[in-house]
Amino acid sequence: MMNYKQLYYFWNVAKHGGVSRAAEQLHLTPQTISGQVKELAQSLGVDLFIQSGRRLKLTPAGDLVFAHAEEIFQTGKALEARLKSRQHHSELLLRVGVSNVVPKSIAFSLLSPALQLPSPVRLNCYEDRLDALFAELAIHNLDLVIADRPLSADTGVKGYNHLLGECSLAFYGTPELAETVKPDFPMSLDGAPLLMPGPDSALPPALERWFGDMDISPQIKAEFDDSGLMKAFGQEGVGLFPAPEVIREQAARQHGVVIAGVTTAITCRYYAITPERRLKHPALEAISRSAQDSLFKTRVETSP
Repeated sequence: MMNYKQLYYFWNVAKHGGVSRAAEQLHLTPQTISGQVKELAQSLGVDLFIQSGRRLKLTPAGDLVFAHAEEIFQTGKALEARLKSRQHHSELLLRVGVSNVVPKSIAFSLLSPALQLPSPVRLNCYEDRLDALFAELAIHNLDLVIADRPLSADTGVKGYNHLLGECSLAFYGTPELAETVKPDFPMSLDGAPLLMPGPDSALPPALERWFGDMDISPQIKAEFDDSGLMKAFGQEGVGLFPAPEVIREQAARQHGVVIAGVTTAITCRYYAITPERRLKHPALEAISRSAQDSLFKTRVETSP
């Protein structure tokens, strides 16, 4: 295993341009620094420096080692700063990744209980594609990922799925467009203008199967990776759009759209994906409890 003290000495020599300057900065003798760097080079089996006049110059192997050392020690400084900030503010930090296909109102409803705990919680929220969020989860840069699908084994990322809740799927649109669909829903979707979530969402395969079973063919006007952009187009009357039934109030308030119809044949599910099996963080416990007791508690009996 690499000796990180030796790596630290090497990093300082490379950064300050010589053994003597590094020794001054570290308050050590040049002999100590030089001996430790030589031992590091021997353990790695490469030459790290070559003499260039009165200065030491990094070899190509030395450049590679220095680049990695720079990253290692900068990460260490960032960790120290984060811990000091956390102690100073005496608050819990929760780093959350939200899939870009999860409706913003769902994300807010799920996360807001974390901000209502007796102990202060500071949220760091990131929105991105699910594969990018899983990569951050794998290196423990995130405490939680909120997604509309579980983490599958073939991603190669170690994580645990916690089902937060589920609800029926609704089709939303402007009041005028919704009225044209309501009387004979869902058969009235045949030929109706429809906005679809992109392939990152769990919905498209389920919708395609359902359309096939019902023998209906909506007119697909556009596809969107971002749920907020899809709603913006729906607000302007471009087409109907599918979204969870539980956001009906927020959708009406924020976008002026209403439900044209609801189907129980397709279920919207939302997951908290964590690097640990148990939800140990108090904020995670609050999120899970509130989702099951409040947000997803009521299921609406609707058409097939």
